This record gives sequence, C-alpha cells and structure tokens, in this order.
Amino acid sequence: MAVPLESVSDAVLQKTKDSSLLKEKVAGYDWGQGLNYDKLLNSFLHTGFQATNFGLAVEEINRMIECRKAPISEDRYVDDEDPFIGVKSNCTIFLGYTSNIVSSGLRETIKFLVQHKMVDCIVTTAGGVEEDFIKCMASTYLGDFSLDGVNLRNNGINRIGNLLVPNDNYCEFENWIMPLLDEMLNEQKQGALWSPSKVINRLGERINNEESIYYWTAKNKIPVFCPALTDGSIGDMMFMHSFRNPGLILDIISDLRQLNLMAMKSIHSGMIIIGGGLVKHHICNANLMRNGADYCVYLNTSSEFDGSDSGARPDEAKSWGKIKKEAKPVKIYAEASLVFPLLVAQTFAKEFHSKEELTNK
Repeated sequence: MAVPLESVSDAVLQKTKDSSLLKEKVAGYDWGQGLNYDKLLNSFLHTGFQATNFGLAVEEINRMIECRKAPISEDRYVDDEDPFIGVKSNCTIFLGYTSNIVSSGLRETIKFLVQHKMVDCIVTTAGGVEEDFIKCMASTYLGDFSLDGVNLRNNGINRIGNLLVPNDNYCEFENWIMPLLDEMLNEQKQGALWSPSKVINRLGERINNEESIYYWTAKNKIPVFCPALTDGSIGDMMFMHSFRNPGLILDIISDLRQLNLMAMKSIHSGMIIIGGGLVKHHICNANLMRNGADYCVYLNTSSEFDGSDSGARPDEAKSWGKIKKEAKPVKIYAEASLVFPLLVAQTFAKEFHSKEELTNK
C-alpha cells in the first residue's frame, strides 16, 4: 500500500512549535578579520560542543575573580585557631590537580597562579608534590607513547605517557629529602606535630627555588593538602626512612580539619579541579561543609557511565550539596595540557596583565 505523500512530508518536515530554546546562533571565528587569538578564544562560546563549554568555563572563572575582588572587613583575615587558613578574600578559590599535571609543562601555569596569589588553597596528589621538587633538581624529557616499557626499564627510564623521567632523578630527590625527614623527626621528638600540609610547606621553604610551585605556596602562605602523600616517591622515601630512622608520624586529621574549616569560613567559594579521583572529591566534600561551592569548573576526560566520582558531572555534586543549587558550574570534557593554559590565558592571566598595563601607564 502506498504511503500518502502528506504523511512523509509531515514526518520529515515537521513544523517547529516551541522555539524558546533557540536563543543563541552557532557561529565560529571569522578568519577574514585576521589572526586575533583573543577573539578566536572568545568565539569558542558560540562554536558548540566542548568549545562552548570552554567559553562557559571562562565566564565561570571570571565570576570567581570578580567576586574575589570585593572588599572584606579586616577581621576576616584573622583566624585565632590557624592564621594559615584565615579568610583572605571575598571568594576562596580551591585549585585541585593530579600528579600528571605537574609532570607536564602545566607546572609552569600553576606556578604562575600561586606566585601571584590567584588561588587560596591547593589539593593534589603525592606525585603533584614530588614532581615539582624533582624538576628543581633534574629535568623531565619528551618521549613517545609507544616506547617499549621493557627497554625503558632496562635503561633506568620511567615513562609518564609521552614524558620520560630518568631514575637518577629520584636518586637526587632521595639525597635531598632524607636529611629533611631526619630534621622533621628530631622536631617531632621535641613536640612538633607533622601533617602532610606542614611537610609540603617545609619542603617548599627548603627548596629555595623560584621555579617551584611549593616555594611560592610556602612564601605566600597558600596551604597545600595532600591526603595521600605516601602514594608516590615521597612515600617510598618515608618507607625507607622508617627503617633508617624510624618514628616519623603524619597527622592527616588536622589537615582535614583545616581544609574543611577553610571552606566553612569562606564568604564565597570557587572550585577549579583538573582531573578527578581523590583531589576532586576532597575539594567537593570540603565545600559540602558550607552547603556547596558558589562557583565550579571541572576539566577532565572522564565519563559518568561507570558511576565514578571522576566522571561525575557537576549536577551530581549538587545532589550531594557540594555545589550550591543556584550555581552555574561547568565541566569541560578535554585533556588538560591542551585546554588549561588557554583557560588561564582568558581569565587569570588576562586580569593580571591588564593590571600590569595600568600600573605601567
């Protein structure tokens, strides 16, 4: 039986009934206007897919920056319990990242942020700490994702994706950190209580190298929390130290208390989280203590189909109370080495250099 032409036409060319969603037109960069990187990145907002999420993330971070500028009363700077975590601005910005971020050239971007006091708190992994110090002593090199693991092992070279780290780097790290662990143990015997954040602060003070992220966090009193500090080369060193000079103890509960209190005392809070896993949840859970963050940007490649926290979208965090109901959080599904420098360029760096230009006029 023949299908009436009118039915086919109705099926294929169904009339648009509700146009309330049709607000912003898709349009990419007009290359006829020349090469302008600022305009190119601004055009991402209307490009679609993850480019649009990038544009939305730029807007969200700029809202954090604007909120941070608002004046606060002087007494908010003081914290009788711990001056290290006193409220320093109208918006406390929590930055989280995994170890591979510091292994890569993104280390320099993070150093820029802490050097100029653009964030208030860091949560990272053990590798995110030790790789920074190791790079102050020896270089990481570019390799290839396809290099043979057995051959690399036989030559004493470790591979992180397409990055290469000679084993000698960790030997230098051991020579540097072991005397410091002895020093901390001696101070513990005199009554000092060490936590991961205090250890990182001490190492940042002693590295005495302006290329280091943690040199600047120590100098600028930006706390760095690493609840899994033993899960890396630092843990290996602490393990070996426990035989050579046993007794060093780390208190993770005092760090948890500090991090949660930072969130609770914040006037407003923002979360910028690169990667997932422990760092993502640790920051989000701290913001649960204040009934959710006001601003949020996630940047990772994880999907939510397996129920992992790494892949969870911001809306899931709203269900837990980790992000405020009225917030406009953004997740960019992208690899950080490509996107994070551009994100900083359109937000923190633009703000910083515009101030520099005004100062120099």
